[in-house]
Amino acid sequence: MIGWIFRTIAVLGTPALTYYTVSRDMKGLALGFIIGLVIIGVEYVLESVSLFSLIVGIIGAVVGIIVSKLLDYTVFQVGDANFSDMWLKYNIIIRYALALLGVMISVKKIPELDDLDKNILSVGKRQGRNMKVLDLSVIVDGRIMDICETHFINGSVVTPRFIVQELHNLAESPEHIQRAKGRRGLDILARLQESKVVSFKVLDRDIADIKENTAKLVRIAKELGACIVTTDFNINKLAALENVTALNIHDLSIALKPVVLPGEDMPIFIMKDGKEKEQGVGYLDDGTMIVVEDGREFIGKKVDAVVQSILQTSQGRIIFTRVKNVKPVQ
Repeated sequence: MIGWIFRTIAVLGTPALTYYTVSRDMKGLALGFIIGLVIIGVEYVLESVSLFSLIVGIIGAVVGIIVSKLLDYTVFQVGDANFSDMWLKYNIIIRYALALLGVMISVKKIPELDDLDKNILSVGKRQGRNMKVLDLSVIVDGRIMDICETHFINGSVVTPRFIVQELHNLAESPEHIQRAKGRRGLDILARLQESKVVSFKVLDRDIADIKENTAKLVRIAKELGACIVTTDFNINKLAALENVTALNIHDLSIALKPVVLPGEDMPIFIMKDGKEKEQGVGYLDDGTMIVVEDGREFIGKKVDAVVQSILQTSQGRIIFTRVKNVKPVQ
């Protein structure tokens, strides 16, 4: 409706304006009618042009005019009268050409704006494997923040914009657990953004021909020459197929479990009784279960124990020990 009002004003109002200001005859009306049609034509063309393209085009035209002004100054500084006269004669055409060239170049270069983040590509390749791409699972897990703060992560850390959007969707989920995960993930990203230990950036990069976020993430990491930090087993497998290095925090936690050998001494706080008679049970900081023979009477106390054997199960390790000193360590 507004568009038709605009067009009506252009067709009827412009001839009236030229009639009273330019020429009070049919020539004035005809001139106004032609100008009105030109305005409508321009409006019709610009209607299909995005606002971003329009702004970029205007910026390009302004840059072209500025360049023409600089050329004017250069010509006048030369001091050649004949050359200056010729320049003035064609000055309007030159300005028009430079302004139009600025518009054309800037509009045609718009698609390359989406690839600006590919500048990170060259940086990533120069740094080798120093760039890390975070996936959804590792952000929600939360341990990546602690790993970064201990300086075990070097280089820059990035995560794509679609992963951030996925976190927003989780944070607005009607399910309590999903909502809590999303909010924790967004909090981790905020802490990474404020961290002075690592350089963190949200990557405005998407791959239109791939719908699944997991595949997008692996493709982006491959383009950047970066590693993926994850806790997702499926991403591990997909990254291996694409020849992309995946750093799994679960594997890291397993690798960091303390190594103990039979015959070694270790202090254990016995928390509860075990399944067998006279057994006590304690835990290491990483959650490894310690079974202490003859430890039931020391529940709630700390004792020195000697490692007897180690059992590896599908749920993890179980370390069997025996109380070394009858007197508990206070």
